[in-house]
Amino acid sequence: MSCPMNCPKNLRNGPCGGVRSDGCCEVRPEMKCVWHEAVAGSLRIPGGVEALRAIQLPVDRRLVGKSSWLRVARLRGGEPA
Repeated sequence: MSCPMNCPKNLRNGPCGGVRSDGCCEVRPEMKCVWHEAVAGSLRIPGGVEALRAIQLPVDRRLVGKSSWLRVARLRGGEPA
């Protein structure tokens, strides 16, 4: 599978208009477009293509550099995030 958080443009709901004809990223030409890879991967799992239709919220730039796992662990432990 492919993670949309690896997209250089941080696109979470599908590819940009700059995907090259070979499926590579316009920002990082040596890298396959994460959305190109995600669609290809979703074809190999049951219900995968349909799961890609779920709209994801925009990235919260205020949280850049912070650990989401640490936040979850702290919340479960009763500590303030």
